[in-house]
Amino acid sequence: MNKLIIAATLVAFATTATAQTVRMGTEGAYPPYNFINDNGEVDGFERDLGDMLCEIAGLDCVWVINDWDSIIPNLVSGNYDTIIAGMSITNERDEVIDFTQEYYPPDASAFVGLAGTSNDVKMSGIIAAQTNTIQASYIANSSATLVEFATADETIAAVRNGEADAVLADWGLLSDIVNESGGELAVVGDRVMIGGGVGMGIRESDNDLRDAFNAAIDQMKADGSLNALIAKWFDGLEAGY
Repeated sequence: MNKLIIAATLVAFATTATAQTVRMGTEGAYPPYNFINDNGEVDGFERDLGDMLCEIAGLDCVWVINDWDSIIPNLVSGNYDTIIAGMSITNERDEVIDFTQEYYPPDASAFVGLAGTSNDVKMSGIIAAQTNTIQASYIANSSATLVEFATADETIAAVRNGEADAVLADWGLLSDIVNESGGELAVVGDRVMIGGGVGMGIRESDNDLRDAFNAAIDQMKADGSLNALIAKWFDGLEAGY
């Protein structure tokens, strides 16, 4: 999308959406994408990104916390207007809601277990995953045994307390946990590519809102600010946008 089209889309939406408040739904439990800081506020990559997108689109945005396992149903029900929660774009989800373009590239998933865990657990072990994720679906269709938990923190705890042999999750989530574990945790075998990029979930009826956020994402990709934000929160990652 060229700069003139981006500008026209944003102006057209702002003209019809003066003072519109958009409720940004997130989990607040998936660092560094999103988490609750010591002041009890939503923080992380997606908080920074969402605030910047709202400013570009001329929207007044507020943040709403929702548990992951009901985050799509509650968008559809109207409890908030977007999902911005580290959600990979998949065909299955796209049948229920709409998505913006991706604002984070496809991220490899990793199996992580206690140091010394055999690669065999990927095929025959007990693997923890957060419920309703692409990782949970991947394990459910493998020869390993899936155990699901409501939050990412619980999946890590399951490995540490022996309930699971390994966890499967986005490497963006697991990298800091492994690096800060003091050698307690380690990647088991090679990483796997499962889902697509991460985008904002939008109700299928909210075409104008989707288009406004798409135009704002386009602008951030064009001016380099999205790459800079990703590098800030993901250890200098070069997304290539």
